[in-house]
Amino acid sequence: MEPEFWDIWGRHHVPGPEVQQAILTALGVDCGSVASLTAAIAAREEEDWLRALPPTLVVARETPLPLRLRLASTDAVTVEVQTEDGAVWRELVQPEETGEQRTVDGRVVYEVQVALTTAVPLGYHHIRVLDAGHVVGEARLIVAPVEAYLPAELEAGGRAAGVAVSLYGVRSERNWGCGDLTDLRGLVGWMADMHASFLALNPLHAIENRQPYNISPYLPNSSFFRNPIYLDVEAVPEYAASQLAQSLRGRESVQREIAACRDAEFVEYERVWRLKRLFLQVLHRQFRLRASAARRQAFAAFVAERGERLRRFATYCALWDRLHKRNRDLWIWPDWPAEYQDPESAAVAEFVRTHGWQIEFHQYVQWVLDEELGAVQQEAREKGLIGLYHDLALATDRCGADLWAYRPLYVAGCRVGSPPDGFSPEGQDWAFPPPNARKLREDGYRFFIDSIRANSRHGGALRMDHVMRLFRLYWIPDGLPAKQGAYVRDFAEDLLHILALESHRGKFFLVGEDLGTVEDRVRKSLDRHRILGCKVLFFEKHPDGRFRKPAEYDRHALVSSTTHDLATLAGFWTNRDIEARRNAGLLPDGESYQRQIAERVADKQALLDVLHELGLLPAGFARRASDLPELTGELHNAIIGFLVRTPSIVMVLNQEDLTKETEQQNLPGSTWQYPNWKRKMRYTVEQLRGDRVALDFAQMFRNWLDASGRRLR
Repeated sequence: MEPEFWDIWGRHHVPGPEVQQAILTALGVDCGSVASLTAAIAAREEEDWLRALPPTLVVARETPLPLRLRLASTDAVTVEVQTEDGAVWRELVQPEETGEQRTVDGRVVYEVQVALTTAVPLGYHHIRVLDAGHVVGEARLIVAPVEAYLPAELEAGGRAAGVAVSLYGVRSERNWGCGDLTDLRGLVGWMADMHASFLALNPLHAIENRQPYNISPYLPNSSFFRNPIYLDVEAVPEYAASQLAQSLRGRESVQREIAACRDAEFVEYERVWRLKRLFLQVLHRQFRLRASAARRQAFAAFVAERGERLRRFATYCALWDRLHKRNRDLWIWPDWPAEYQDPESAAVAEFVRTHGWQIEFHQYVQWVLDEELGAVQQEAREKGLIGLYHDLALATDRCGADLWAYRPLYVAGCRVGSPPDGFSPEGQDWAFPPPNARKLREDGYRFFIDSIRANSRHGGALRMDHVMRLFRLYWIPDGLPAKQGAYVRDFAEDLLHILALESHRGKFFLVGEDLGTVEDRVRKSLDRHRILGCKVLFFEKHPDGRFRKPAEYDRHALVSSTTHDLATLAGFWTNRDIEARRNAGLLPDGESYQRQIAERVADKQALLDVLHELGLLPAGFARRASDLPELTGELHNAIIGFLVRTPSIVMVLNQEDLTKETEQQNLPGSTWQYPNWKRKMRYTVEQLRGDRVALDFAQMFRNWLDASGRRLR
C-alpha cells in the first residue's frame, strides 16, 4: 500500500489511519495493535526470505539469464529447468553474493545472483534449485520479451486507422434487435472499403443482459467468456438442420417479437436474449441428437481447450438457471443457499453429476459463439485487415460468475475506484472487489494469462481498460466514501512482461487506456514495453487551453476522437453531454452548469483556432465558434483530418463521430437516468453501403486515409 499519492491537481494525499488499517486488515494483516502489526510484517518478510525463489519468477529473455536466489550458503548449486515442451536440462552455477542477508529462525540466509548460460526459450517453464541433490526451491519460470508485438508495417514506421463500433447497437434489416456477428462481418467489409485497418469493439464479455444495472460491457459476469446475445442464431450450423427451429422462426408471434425488438429505439436486452436463448436450446437439442462425429469432436476439443474455466462458468450459469426457476426473486449468487455458494462444495459436485446436459448447453453456446467470431476475424484477415480490436474491462461484477468461481483471488472488505479528479470531484466508486495480487502470483499468474488469451482470441489488437491496474489500484474500504481510499501496488513488471509474451504468441498489438490519475513512471513503462497509450482529442491541450497540434502528439500512442464515456464530436459542439448531465441530475447546481458551458465555449474556440492555423478549413470559413451552432460538414472534415495527420501509430474514430451522431453511449454516474449501453446506430449495415450521406462520410474518411498514408497494405 502506498503511504501517499498526488492527484491530478498536484495535491498531496496521505491516507488516514482508518483507511490504512482497513486495507491491511482486508489483506489478512493483524492490525489490532502496533505489536501485532509489527509481528505480521516480520512474519511476511521471513516467509519471503525462506523461499529460494518466489512462487512465480518472471524474467526478460537474455543470455546469460540472471536470477536472484535466497540460499542457506553460497556454495555452488544446480539449477534445473523443465521447459513447457517437456525438455529438461541442468546447469551447475556458482552464486555471487549481493550483500543482502537475513537471519531467519536462527540461521543465515544469503541473497545471491546466478547466471544461466544455457539459452532459455520464451515461454512458461518450471525451475528447481538443487543443493547436493536436494530440492531447496522451485517456481514457475516465465521468460518473456520486453517489447510487445507490433505488426511489421507499424514497426517499420507505418500508421493504421480504424473505426470503433458498439456491437450491441448495430442495426440491420436482418438482426433480431441487437447487433450480431453476421452484422460484424458486414462491418468488416465496410472497413475494407474505407481502407481502414481494423474494427474496434466494445468488450464482448458475458453479462447478465438485465436492464438497467447489468448491461454495461465494462462490468462483466465473466471476463473469460463472451455474451451470446451477439450470436446470429440463424448462422449456427444446427439451425439449417433443425426443422423445429425453422418452424419456430416462422411463427407469427416470433416474427412480431423480432420485428418489435429490431424496430425499438433502444436495445431491448432481456427480450432479445429471451428469444435467442429459446432458439439456442432447440439447436443444442439438435446437436445432442444428430450432430456428426466431426462436429462432436470439434465441440469436445473446444471444451477440453477451455478446460476448468469453461466448466466453472457453465456450472454457474446452469445453477443460476435452476435456482432462479425455483425462486423468481433470487437474482444473485450471494443470496443462493449456502451449499451452492462454494463452487467446490459437495452440493455443487452433485449438481454437476445430475445436470450434465444443462451445463453442456452453456458450453455449447460459448462454442458456437467462438465459431462465429473466429469466422469474422478470418474474413478480416483475408481482406487484408489487422482485424478485430478487442477490449478487456477492468471490472468484474461482484455478484457475477468470476467472483463465484474464484473468490479467493479477490480481496473482501474493499472496493476499487478512483480518487477525486476533474471528472468526479468526489472520486469514483466502481463497487467491485480488488484482485489479490499475492495470490495471483502464487498461482503462476494463470488467472491473468487466461484473461488475456480469452479476450485477445480472434483479434489483432487488445485494449486494456484502465491499464494503470497493472501498477496500482485505488482501494476504498467498505463503509467509507470514494475520496477516502489509498493506492495498492501490483507486480507491474511481471504483468507487463507476460503481456508482451502473450501478444507475440497471439500476434496482437496492445493498447493501454491511461486516462485519469497517471504517474509518469506508468507511461514510461508502457512505452518501454511497447504498449500504446491513449490520446483523446478533447484532453490534448496546453496549460493555457490551446489544443496541441498534430505534430505534438506522441508516435507511440493511439489517438482517438473521443471515448464511450465522453461527448461525441457533434455532441461536444452542441453541448449535448452537458445537457444530458443536467437532465440526469448529475450537476449539483446551476453554477456548475454555467461553468461547464463557459468552459465549452472556450474549448470550441480553441479547437476552431487550431484548425484554422493548420489550414484545415476553407478560406472564409467562420472564425468565431459562436457563429457555428452545429458541427458543419467543413468542421467535421477538418477535425477528422486533424486526427489522421497525427504521427500516432494508431488512430480510432468512433462510429458516432464518423456519422455525426450527437448522443454518447454512456453517461458516467447515471444508470436509469440515461439510456447507457443501449443506443443504436443511425444507419443500418445495409444503409452504410447504400445511403448517399453514409457513403459521403465513408468517402471522406477514405480520402483522408489515402492522402495521409495512414493505411496498411
